[in-house]
Amino acid sequence: MKTRLDLRLTQKLIMTPQLQQAIKLLQLSRLELSQMITQELLENPLLEETAEMTTEVEEILEDKKAADEEEATDPGAIELSSQWEEYIGDVQRENKEVGYASAVDEETPSYEQTLTRPPSLQEHLLWQLRLSVATPREIEIGKIIIGNIDDDGYLRISADELAATAGTDVGEVEGAVKLIQSFDPMGVGARDLRECLLIQLEQLGLKGSLVESIVCNHLKDIETRHFQNIAKALGVSADEVLKMIKVVQGLEPKPGRPFFTDQAQVIFPDIFVVKSDNDYMVVLNDDGLPKLRISPYYRKLLAEKTQTADATRNYIEDRFRSAVWLVRSIEQRNRTICKVAQSIVKFQRDFFDKGVAHLKPLVLRQVADDIAMHESTISRVTTNKYMHTPQGIFELKYFFNSSISRGSEFGGELSSVTVRELIRQMVSQEDPKNPLKDQEIVEHLKNQHIEIARRTVAKYRSELRIPQAGRRRY
Repeated sequence: MKTRLDLRLTQKLIMTPQLQQAIKLLQLSRLELSQMITQELLENPLLEETAEMTTEVEEILEDKKAADEEEATDPGAIELSSQWEEYIGDVQRENKEVGYASAVDEETPSYEQTLTRPPSLQEHLLWQLRLSVATPREIEIGKIIIGNIDDDGYLRISADELAATAGTDVGEVEGAVKLIQSFDPMGVGARDLRECLLIQLEQLGLKGSLVESIVCNHLKDIETRHFQNIAKALGVSADEVLKMIKVVQGLEPKPGRPFFTDQAQVIFPDIFVVKSDNDYMVVLNDDGLPKLRISPYYRKLLAEKTQTADATRNYIEDRFRSAVWLVRSIEQRNRTICKVAQSIVKFQRDFFDKGVAHLKPLVLRQVADDIAMHESTISRVTTNKYMHTPQGIFELKYFFNSSISRGSEFGGELSSVTVRELIRQMVSQEDPKNPLKDQEIVEHLKNQHIEIARRTVAKYRSELRIPQAGRRRY
């Protein structure tokens, strides 16, 4: 045991807070970036949002100002203006006398007060509940049941759990469930699809009919379209079975669907790809994002070396460094997104020219090598970023996909997305009475020199949400 001194030279990557922020900015979506910038504007007094004004707009405002000054010195214009104001005043008074409200009337409700929205499923059911029962206890149990009905209109909790939550017995809960199942929309409050359809048939006056028997015992046969099994079991003809199946198909499997108010999300692309002559231009979409600058007042304050308290000056300097780093990080983020987009356009030129069927296999490493960046950086950049192309709006990750081998004499490798598109086209053009099975799709692809396993076809078909051949038969 002895004491000694050693000198060692090592390299380490230290993740400073600034570097962590720059990496975090890369993977933020457009909405998240806007929210983060807004938060920084609130927290950092050295950051300001700039309002960029073009020369053209300034000229328009100057012309308007000159016109206003000229009008102010013209006696004829002054007289005409006073006459116009007098006329407007008379019209407003007349409107009030006949019952019209002025736009500036203080009693007129604001725009926000006139907004409305359709009632939700829960609100619609609670309204009916208050009209159907009298005691507060029944309303309380009904509220607990309605609160456990999902957006599809199904009750996803057992009677025992409801009884434990409401502090009552199962019989009372079942009575309340039965009451709610009689509400509009038909089939609401059911525990499964069979019960949902049976409730609707009962309210339609078809209780005890053959249609009810089909729903009770032959839902699986309806799903697999084995109508002969139904006809044999019920002792009726195939034509009669088809008529009853149409009745079942007319029922609503998701009673809550008309009340589902979730709106489709609007996508604002981060990149625009515009064709110019025979080439494509990549344009960053910064519309709607706050534009930042360092406050001139605080920059001047730091440059003047004024006699300020040390703590105050240290705070301003710290906020200044943070603001500068944020502005630089956003600029670096924008440059990186543009580089990745330009590389994607270069690799997928056939897609932009001809469409989805010509999408090529592409992996992150190819783009990373092309722009001299790491794969993890490319992965962050392509997360939650969208590109507007002549073929539509696509997520950047859409352009990265695996390859399926094909003989070099037949064009080399194919993109898995292209193969999915071929499968979709085959199914859309098939005979509804004799739909293509997975093995038949394999044979069709083999005729196009695409070697692919049947289980892979089944996987792609599932991803395309295409049912099996038996369920596609008409």
